[in-house]
Amino acid sequence: MEQKPYRILLYYKYVPIENPEEFAAAHLQMCKDIGLKGRIIVAEEGLNGTVSGTIAQTDEYIAQLRKDPRFADMPIKIDEADGHAFKKMFVRHKPELVTWRLEEKVDPNRLTGKHLKPAEWYEMLQRDDVVVLDGRNAYEYDIGHFRGAIRPEVESSREFPEWIRENFSKFKDKKVLTYCTGGIRCEVLSGILLREGFEEVYQLDGGIVTYGKDPEVKGQLFDGKCYVFDERISVPINQVEDVVVGTCYHCGKKEDRYVNCANPECNLQHIVCPECEIEHKRSCSKECEEHPRNRYIEEQKLLEEQKLQQA
Repeated sequence: MEQKPYRILLYYKYVPIENPEEFAAAHLQMCKDIGLKGRIIVAEEGLNGTVSGTIAQTDEYIAQLRKDPRFADMPIKIDEADGHAFKKMFVRHKPELVTWRLEEKVDPNRLTGKHLKPAEWYEMLQRDDVVVLDGRNAYEYDIGHFRGAIRPEVESSREFPEWIRENFSKFKDKKVLTYCTGGIRCEVLSGILLREGFEEVYQLDGGIVTYGKDPEVKGQLFDGKCYVFDERISVPINQVEDVVVGTCYHCGKKEDRYVNCANPECNLQHIVCPECEIEHKRSCSKECEEHPRNRYIEEQKLLEEQKLQQA
């Protein structure tokens, strides 16, 4: 199979960064000079990013990262792509790599769950004495998740601690398996679970993305697709069977494609089938359908104009 011309890099590392604002500014300039696009977060506690570029550009970026001793051994996940997965390049300094807002921070270098490689994870998934907790938000779960995983009723990571105390404490006698997209959220989530009194906590090393690429397990027992935070929106994981778990926001039909509401003031991401996308003008409500700047309506008008010009 011919190699695609672009690549998408996904990475993180919890490592102290002095003067993170200065680091972010210099890193942004480097990324722009190379020609990358993407989103990177810099904090005192480390680095977290997703960028896209040509093979040559991503090779150059990886080489530059490896020159810094702090990131010389940082795992980098690589996906092939036909083009950029982002429109612009952002590097932002933030207080945290993931917004937890804990009263007492969890340092993953000191407190975190045991990492399981894909084959170990696959084996543990099939045990009777485990409970699987999806470490992502509910809307990410809805389009794809590990079979039997518990859906967290949260819209952001900072809601997890309270949700765990109120809804998950009953599983303290179980081995807890946690997972997320690339692994970064579970570094702290597993630490939160340990601090809450859970004794055996494990996390999927490298997250769903790494699991889907493993040549041995081939993404088995993951149903649906994995939500990603770029223009692809979702990617396939299970190489053995394709199980659709999402349902259309409007008609309830099995579907696994997310769209943004066409109302520019709404932008709600919702799962929708092709038929309902047309019927509801890619909108999540009647009000959004009738919005004067509905993008779906504007797109259709533009297409009609182009057809008339070509006739």
